[in-house]
Amino acid sequence: MNTLPDARSSSQEPAAEVSSLWRHRAFRLYLAGEAASVAGSSLSIVVIPLLAVIELEASTGQVALLAVVGQLPPLLFALYAGVIAERRPKRMVMICGDLVSACAVLSLPLGAASGALTMGQLMVVAVVNATATMMHDAAAISIVPALVDRSLIQKGNSRIGALFAIAAVCGTQLGAALAGLVGTARALLVDVLSYLISAWCTARIKKDEVSEVPVADHRTGCLSEEIREGMHYVFADVTLRTLTLVNATTSLGLGLLNTLWALYLLRELAMPAGVFGAVMGLGALGAAAGSLLAPAMTRRYGPGPMMLAALMVTPAVQLPLLLARRGFGWQIAVAVALFVQLCCAGMAGTTQRSIRQCVAAAGMQARMQAVSTWLTAGSRPLAAVIAGGIGSRFGVRTALAVGALALVVPCTVLYFSPVRTLRSMPAPAPAAPLPAPADSRPDEVVPATPPDNGGTRRGGAGAGGGA
Repeated sequence: MNTLPDARSSSQEPAAEVSSLWRHRAFRLYLAGEAASVAGSSLSIVVIPLLAVIELEASTGQVALLAVVGQLPPLLFALYAGVIAERRPKRMVMICGDLVSACAVLSLPLGAASGALTMGQLMVVAVVNATATMMHDAAAISIVPALVDRSLIQKGNSRIGALFAIAAVCGTQLGAALAGLVGTARALLVDVLSYLISAWCTARIKKDEVSEVPVADHRTGCLSEEIREGMHYVFADVTLRTLTLVNATTSLGLGLLNTLWALYLLRELAMPAGVFGAVMGLGALGAAAGSLLAPAMTRRYGPGPMMLAALMVTPAVQLPLLLARRGFGWQIAVAVALFVQLCCAGMAGTTQRSIRQCVAAAGMQARMQAVSTWLTAGSRPLAAVIAGGIGSRFGVRTALAVGALALVVPCTVLYFSPVRTLRSMPAPAPAAPLPAPADSRPDEVVPATPPDNGGTRRGGAGAGGGA
């Protein structure tokens, strides 16, 4: 199957159709529920470590172990989650994931109120919540093409990426504020509420508003066989393979940077906590701006060249971070660099996800996404270990330099693939589940008519990619 020779530009769609995204009731409900959940999850990212440190007086090793166990479920179970999301109605999977997460998080304030909270419970909740969230996300990301017209996929993803970036920052700030006002354990009740809002919004999406492949069309055999089929499907197609490898290598490079980034700014550059928060907020605005700009930049330059340019800018804007010294001027330089980096991340991330959703057949959406999630999640613990080793032996700045150099790898992967020549968004794949496709050839795309004008959950786009 050649997935891209009939590709067309989104600019060729009728103006009324392209502008009708908000007429999709199901999409509005989806966006509201997921945004609430992103905000709640971001709140917990701040509050749960505080709960461990303040309420339980956890050691540094225990806090690190808590972070590690929360990263294991995507690595261990993401591929299985993709199969389950294909076998069951995606709305049901999303609702079940939300309710399990709500119950797990609710156990923490209840345990704290009764005086029975322990580090063991905190770690169990971290694993259960991460597993339920991963199950939810496997369905939530792959359901987008079934909620909106295929011509609106990139526009929908751009709105999702922008809103999620803003929701994540709001959740983080709200978590810090509530922890001080009502206490760390009580603050988690807001996250519980966010999961319930997400489940309620998803439940309100009607069955006839989702164009899913009927569940009966899917196999009910061996999970491992369907996992192998999904992996073969992804790696047999040059477009899916390239973008999946770009995601994984970008995640590795950013993992090297993010492991020591905060330590570097706060300790070595003596950045005040308030300034650090402002820098992070500005970065989120960059991610939102990039997500919103993605459709227009794609129409003007083509998705392939635009993504390549965004990936090339990402390692370049690490220079201010590597050269920075203490002082307000350097703080401004780092903030601007982060804004540009996350702006590029928003543009590239929403675009690559939209391309993958267009290329993959409806019966392969969740498994395709699961392969990307698995590789991306698997790179993060490896990156943390490498960064820690380099930072301990050669210094934090050296570790950050290695991370910046690692971001050249995804640029190289994309540059030496035919995806970089993609000048228009691909046409939708057939709706029915299909066997593994043959290599697609983006360079054979029929040129589009020149235009008139120039998503870890709970995550928006990663820099240059994102699962």
